[in-house]
Amino acid sequence: MKHTLFRRVLGLCLAALLIIPAMAAEPLKAGQRQEDLDFLYEKVLLEAHPNAFANTPESEFLALKAEIEARLETESDTEFLLDLMRLTSLTGDSHTSVSVGGAASFRAYPFAMVWRGESWYLSAAKPEDRDLLCQEVTALAGKPVAEVVETFGTLFSSDNPVHLRRQFRQACNVADIYEYLGLVKAGEPLTVTLKNGKTLRLEPMDMEAMNKLEIALISELIKGQPETAAADANYLAKALTDSVYYIQYNVCREAEDLPMEDFAAAVAKDLAAGDYDRVLLDLRYNGGGSDGVIWPLFEVLRKAMDNGVTLVGLIGEATFSSALINAVEIQEMGGVLAGEAAGGSVCHFGAVHTFTLPNSKVRGQVSSKYLDLNTLLDAAAGRGVEALQPDILVYQTLEDTLAGKDTLVEACLSAPDQQLTPANHYDAPLTRGRLIGQLYEACGSPAVEIGEELPFADSFGIEWYLPALAWAKEAKITLGAADGTFSAARPITWKEASAFLTRAADVLNLEAAPGHRSGPIPAALAQGGSQEAVTRAWDLGLLPADADFAQGLTRSQGEELAAGLKALLD
Repeated sequence: MKHTLFRRVLGLCLAALLIIPAMAAEPLKAGQRQEDLDFLYEKVLLEAHPNAFANTPESEFLALKAEIEARLETESDTEFLLDLMRLTSLTGDSHTSVSVGGAASFRAYPFAMVWRGESWYLSAAKPEDRDLLCQEVTALAGKPVAEVVETFGTLFSSDNPVHLRRQFRQACNVADIYEYLGLVKAGEPLTVTLKNGKTLRLEPMDMEAMNKLEIALISELIKGQPETAAADANYLAKALTDSVYYIQYNVCREAEDLPMEDFAAAVAKDLAAGDYDRVLLDLRYNGGGSDGVIWPLFEVLRKAMDNGVTLVGLIGEATFSSALINAVEIQEMGGVLAGEAAGGSVCHFGAVHTFTLPNSKVRGQVSSKYLDLNTLLDAAAGRGVEALQPDILVYQTLEDTLAGKDTLVEACLSAPDQQLTPANHYDAPLTRGRLIGQLYEACGSPAVEIGEELPFADSFGIEWYLPALAWAKEAKITLGAADGTFSAARPITWKEASAFLTRAADVLNLEAAPGHRSGPIPAALAQGGSQEAVTRAWDLGLLPADADFAQGLTRSQGEELAAGLKALLD
């Protein structure tokens, strides 16, 4: 049974990120550990991973491996498991990991924390400390919480700080980790310092004792659940108001009893029957699966957007993997992302395979490819291995959590239309598709028919600039490559931009007015092949005289080019 987001986040995390079969019942011998270590390094990291050394030199892997080998005979099975995690974390890949769970000797401290806004709060405690629930936690083991999270990063493989913070929250009370990392001396209590000046001293407890302990939970203070709390369903949809329609997409996998095609058709029927001006697509509880599952729904939402509906994607720290890709695709559609930074990175290793070590039976997963979204989607242009940020930042507050309110959804319900707009990433690289979209708008967005056949072989069919591509092809502003593709996400060059500008000017029968620029073309533009388009764009005054033509274009420069074309048109 899947619990709601709030209970899942606020509940006490006893030990593991993943619950898996325990390590071997008998303590491993040094030779068995060596075999497991070699398997992890050679079969998983070297052979299965596409580039394990993308973030850390191989020399550091080998140095740590040698360090581990020097203590194989003396360390405990738990310490060996943590060694394996530490080695794997050097990949800096959120999708490649060794699971914490299952080692029966793990001990924990009786507390847990929750992240709200930009602070940590005590979410579970011993019964005698019940009154301290919801107090802000400022330090652990005498160190600021942020410093402790960073230290945990040597064990938990993460490619961005949001994912690491989520990993930390799920294991923040595991005593063996604090001792392994040197944050707490073996067997000594953990100090938890609160902003109100009080300090808890917590003794480590084994799992049997922990399971018998009556823990005070912040979830007991929550007054009900919002209508948009995580449901026990792959996806669902309903009206929140007469004008706002809500879709919750919890896992990138088709439901056995409701294929996505049928679900999308039901959504289309609801949208046609209602008078909705806003659709909220909630990905906050979605940890991934297969990114293509949602496409029938995207096609329905694309038609709704063409009829004036605003699409708002909701994201949060649990938005990960394929759900992260879907969130960027919402931006590619021209939709807005609202909420908190996602746990997934825009570009990332992924497409995981699982593995099991031969002796310890410890399980894990490893990436099999690198997903470079910045070469596939205009919305991802210029972004790399970094947490996906929302266009509109809205934190779930602790006060609203306790009151059973969804801060983000309530903000989306009350926000005026002018606030629900994509963020302007002015410095991002200008792509071919975006410039065509900007020129199309400058030309007044003329009516264009898009049939069943998309403008180009590599068109997705949901792009915000899809009508612009159809217009540009029909007007012969661009015909694409010989193979029928257009490469819309590729950064555009000045010469390509000049060609698009002059062809658009020709379609509009534009000529330079008296006083427009003429004269020498900057050297960086004059170099290379055919100069006809560059010369005409320069003489028309469509190219900025003060630009650094040796550098690529940015989105803001694309807007300037389109504005110049519009000025000639006016």
